[in-house]
Amino acid sequence: MKENIIKNKSTPAMRQYWDAKKEYPDAIMLFRMGDFYETFDTDAEITSDILDIALTKRANGGASSVPLAGFPYHSLEQHIHKLLSSGYKVAICEQVEDPKLSKGIVKRAVVEVLSPGTAIATKYLDSNENNFLGSIYIYKNEIGYSIVDNSTGEFLCGLENKNNILNIIKEYKLKEIIIPSFQKEELIQIVNSSLMVTAYDDWKSDYDHCYEKLNEQFNTKSLKGYGIDDNKLLIISAGACLFYLEDNSFKKGDHITSISRIKEKGYMRLDDFTLKNLEVFDSLNNQGSIGTLINTIDLTITSMGSRLLKSHLRKPLTNIKTINSRLNTIDELINNQILLDDIVILLRQVYDLERIIARISNDKANPLDVINLSKTLSVLNQINKKITVKQKNLKQIVNKQNNMKKLVGLIDKTIIIDPPINFNKGYFINKGINKELDQYRMISEDANKWLVDYQDQERKKTKISSLKISYNKVFGYYIDVTKVHLDKVPDYYIRKQTLTNSERYFTDELKEYEEKILYSNDKSIEIEKEIFNDLKSNIVKQFKKIQYNAKILASVDVFISHSLVAINYNYSKPKFNSKNNLEVIKGRHPVVERLLPLNEDFISNDLILLNNKKHLAIITGPNMSGKSTFLRQTGLIVLLAQIGSFVPAEKCTLGIVDQLFTRVGASDNLAGGESTFLVEMNESANILNNATNKSLIILDEIGRGTSTFDGLSLAWAITEYLHNNKAIKAKALFATHYHELIELAENLSGAFNLNVEVVEKNDKIVFLRKIKDGGASKSYGIQVAEMAGLPNKVISRAKNLLIDFMNKKINKKSDVNQLNLFDKDSRLVKIIKKIDIDSLSPLDALNVLNDLQDEIK
Repeated sequence: MKENIIKNKSTPAMRQYWDAKKEYPDAIMLFRMGDFYETFDTDAEITSDILDIALTKRANGGASSVPLAGFPYHSLEQHIHKLLSSGYKVAICEQVEDPKLSKGIVKRAVVEVLSPGTAIATKYLDSNENNFLGSIYIYKNEIGYSIVDNSTGEFLCGLENKNNILNIIKEYKLKEIIIPSFQKEELIQIVNSSLMVTAYDDWKSDYDHCYEKLNEQFNTKSLKGYGIDDNKLLIISAGACLFYLEDNSFKKGDHITSISRIKEKGYMRLDDFTLKNLEVFDSLNNQGSIGTLINTIDLTITSMGSRLLKSHLRKPLTNIKTINSRLNTIDELINNQILLDDIVILLRQVYDLERIIARISNDKANPLDVINLSKTLSVLNQINKKITVKQKNLKQIVNKQNNMKKLVGLIDKTIIIDPPINFNKGYFINKGINKELDQYRMISEDANKWLVDYQDQERKKTKISSLKISYNKVFGYYIDVTKVHLDKVPDYYIRKQTLTNSERYFTDELKEYEEKILYSNDKSIEIEKEIFNDLKSNIVKQFKKIQYNAKILASVDVFISHSLVAINYNYSKPKFNSKNNLEVIKGRHPVVERLLPLNEDFISNDLILLNNKKHLAIITGPNMSGKSTFLRQTGLIVLLAQIGSFVPAEKCTLGIVDQLFTRVGASDNLAGGESTFLVEMNESANILNNATNKSLIILDEIGRGTSTFDGLSLAWAITEYLHNNKAIKAKALFATHYHELIELAENLSGAFNLNVEVVEKNDKIVFLRKIKDGGASKSYGIQVAEMAGLPNKVISRAKNLLIDFMNKKINKKSDVNQLNLFDKDSRLVKIIKKIDIDSLSPLDALNVLNDLQDEIK
């Protein structure tokens, strides 16, 4: 009611605003008014806060004023980036007609809606990361899900258990999920509140509508070729994605040319716990990518390569043939470093093809984008020429490229080599492309000469030497005469404007020529844009071929990155076998070794885990000694090997690992109502319920979140289960503070002890960070605390308490040993049981007591 009152009393422009806002109530409305984008009411308050711009008030046609916040149109992209990063949708309401031609108020309409999951402009995004939108459809305990990157055209779909929604969100770093309205509340109960959840009209989740939409998108009659034809959940989630993108951009996304089904078969299983604990993409201490695996091994040169490398890390391979093919390709580059250097130089000339064609598809590309597309396609040809038949793996990859010479030739013929980014003023189309365009340009180019000649002519006629002909957007061309010479102004001069020191005039001849110039300029720009649109249409027809070539370039870039890492940091080629063993000689942690000071060497270590024999290692030793580093480096070496990368070790031989599990350190999920110990047990349960004999399990402390005896009991039972359960018998590393497990490892045939070597001098310890056989003899907890800088009084008191506790433990053991003499099956107990106390005389009692003493002795 209040809104209606405000609207009824509003100015025409504000009524336009309220009409547009009504259609997009969940978006911040950027309303174009001249050279500014304005926001009003609640939108203005939010915008003012996020962008740190002034919040003012605007009179509203007699009604009460409304809050107002705006910014210049040319700063749109940087401000949209901030609004999207803050988790808001943005609707852009533009002037859709020329103000000069409009009668009354200029027409305005929403031309685009941007959201965190649909943005395509490079300035809104991290160029090295995908920007995935997620679509979910729930049916009982199963979900169909699709993820699409509108900025690259990548489109994937898969099936999962409903309980795994959070894993999908974390794996693909989703910023926004769409879901039908009737399922929104169910989803919100599962996902984090910081994620944008957008509901769409339920009819868009209709199977038939979605099936038809996908066929329309891919220009097909069925979806059999994509492997999803028989699955309703996949089709609904994928079709809804396309509806949503089209609704937001108001056009079909031609750059989305296919969809791939996400398959688990052929890939190592990696859960979110493992990616987090191994710090593959994100640092555990909230330092972003600093100290992560991706930050260490990503030497890619292109954005496309960087995104592909991250995709490889999320999906390590389990097919030995494919892995070896990748490794052999790296070998070819390492063995020909001249070729390697040449390709590096060429890749530095590559632009992001995937995002360029997304901008072309969404009418956001400029001529420079198209020239960059041409340059990049040409680079792939140049790379191919550099590669010889000796590099057969690399040659095979690059030879699969689509021939784009015709398109490249058309682009280079049409667009000038160095076009302006702002093409609204024209002059980006080559001469000779269009005769009409050349004629209009000639008029424009001759204008300068004509104006100079006309100025000289008028100076001579009027005898006013200071007479000037100038131009501005408001008044067009004019003759400027200072007031000193006003008496010389001829009658045919028509006054245009009076200034303090001069008068401005025009003549019929000047006016006529001005119209001719402006008309030719407008026509030139109009023709250039038509030519450009025709060129873009030709490019759109080649999208699939361009995307395929983009994937080849990204692959080459990833191989270059792996090769550079291997050469620069002394990585070796891993070897795979069918025995399911793991042998690492002089292995190193890829991240830690790079973070060490220059004068400090990383201490490498060996590890041998034998399938069904010595497959479970119990690792003991003090904190800070290097146990966790040893555990993590093992996991990272296996991960690198199975993405087809060389590894930081002198030698590495392994069987395919189907699943890599880690349970490291203490963390909690308080927002989800889970304590540190519950999180620990959740992770442990996931491992025990899913591991196989081809899995690698890395456990860094179990049971530390509860009482000592509870924790020890759990750690003991889990160790036995991993060892004895025939369905598992996985390769496992278990670092623990419970020294009682040392004895357990000695009694299990498939287990063995390892410890971190420590040198002790004068109650001080030195960590050698060397892993050796056997269990640790001490925990060195107080020494570690002393190294950490605890006050001397605390350390001294702790040492005294330790002595007391150890003495009590010894006494307790003595008591236990004495009690063992009275075991129910012992000879002493049997003798005592035979004594008939009632019939004993005092003398007999003394004799029995003497016999008992002798027995004890």
